[in-house]
Amino acid sequence: MRPALRRLMLLAAHTDAQAALADGLWTTRCLHCRRTLRLRADGEPIGATSLEHVIPRAWFGRRAAAALTARVGDVPDDARNLALACARCNQDKGKGPDARGPSDARAFAVVATLLEARLARWRPPPACDRGDAALSGRDG
Repeated sequence: MRPALRRLMLLAAHTDAQAALADGLWTTRCLHCRRTLRLRADGEPIGATSLEHVIPRAWFGRRAAAALTARVGDVPDDARNLALACARCNQDKGKGPDARGPSDARAFAVVATLLEARLARWRPPPACDRGDAALSGRDG
């Protein structure tokens, strides 16, 4: 797995109030179905763990999604827009709401609900990580 993707997965874990690190493993729940997910301390996913862009990357820059994207700083890889999800839920979202786009009222509602769930689980990254570009959601 690419180091950049591992960093984003760790960013999602670090900023998820439900995620806990013990014995070299992060454990949390899928943003969608609440399935238990695990991630190694180096960011390598275990089993079905995948990275979820809550607001799809393709929605950024689209007027219909502006109200949502503004909540995450208009940057797809902002920590507030990243979550851990099981691969099945992530793929199903990609075939459904993501694909229909922000102009579809139902797709917009689904993504808005997921964003609320992600923001409810938000915790700022540890102070030592706040200067790290990978953990701030911005590239150096």
